[in-house]
Amino acid sequence: MARGASPLIPKPEGLYCPSGDFFIDPVRPVDRALITHGHADHARAGHGAVMATRQTLDIMAIRYGADFTATRQEAGGETRVGDATVSFHPAGHVLGSAQISVKAAGQRVTVSGDYARVPNASCAAWEPVPCDIFVTEATFGLPVFRHPDPQTEMAKLLESVRAFPERAHLIGAYSLGKAQRVIMLLREAGWDAPIFIHGALQKLCDYHLAEGIPLGDLRPATTDKMKKAEFAGQIIIAPPSAFEATWAQRFPDPVIAFASGWMSVRARARQRGVELPLVISDHVDWPDLTRTITELDPAETWVTHGREDAVIRWCELQGRAAIPLHLAGYEDEAE
Repeated sequence: MARGASPLIPKPEGLYCPSGDFFIDPVRPVDRALITHGHADHARAGHGAVMATRQTLDIMAIRYGADFTATRQEAGGETRVGDATVSFHPAGHVLGSAQISVKAAGQRVTVSGDYARVPNASCAAWEPVPCDIFVTEATFGLPVFRHPDPQTEMAKLLESVRAFPERAHLIGAYSLGKAQRVIMLLREAGWDAPIFIHGALQKLCDYHLAEGIPLGDLRPATTDKMKKAEFAGQIIIAPPSAFEATWAQRFPDPVIAFASGWMSVRARARQRGVELPLVISDHVDWPDLTRTITELDPAETWVTHGREDAVIRWCELQGRAAIPLHLAGYEDEAE
């Protein structure tokens, strides 16, 4: 299929739909943007108009202020945008995350954004969307990446808490999605005690609670109300940037943990000074990525932000047409 016949065209700003005159997850301000989810590498302020799920619009307002865009439109069902028809479908990545389906030029394209297929109690589960072209992320697009069961990682954390009751356990987790998922995993693992959170997580955790995500008893991780020694045996969650300051020194002999798919790479854990790596990811690993392509069976697979070459090679070996998009501006597993 010739690239010019495609409903979407890669441009420096991001994926562009000529039929609808909009961009998907553009990396710079545009007149009209469709946004898959609220992470900062996909959802930026300054667009003329934004269409996204209600939760993503709310999250963007929390992060950027109510005036993050001139006009906003909540996604709902199939919607006509210019000469294209668009719809949003759960991606299983973070609260409000969606795959965007575009029907235009006689073809169906599914843009996955970021997605995951493992159970995640903090957001809606991924749904398959039939398509002619599937645009997949490749954050962990190498055969070496096979994420363990998250409950196994939680058991490792709780065992450490029991083994070192005199120490605080500090978990680095990104403020949108990862922090709330770790909290829910802890609740599912039987941790009913209060969980202490850094102030940077408060607004987004409050929003999850308002949306019916039962995060339980969350308390501010501040030494203004509690003495340092009282944090012994407690679990504290903070954005990774907090560990680069003196903030972590407020707690008794802290065990530094970090929740990320990248914690399977020991060099990354050592680089961050992580004592307890927790391999917990909100992205598909290699088995789930390749399984998704196989199950959707698109005529073409487009690969973006990540290990594009390995996924392209796998597609070639499977006799599948695939194209690397080489889009810039997306982080590996950050905000």
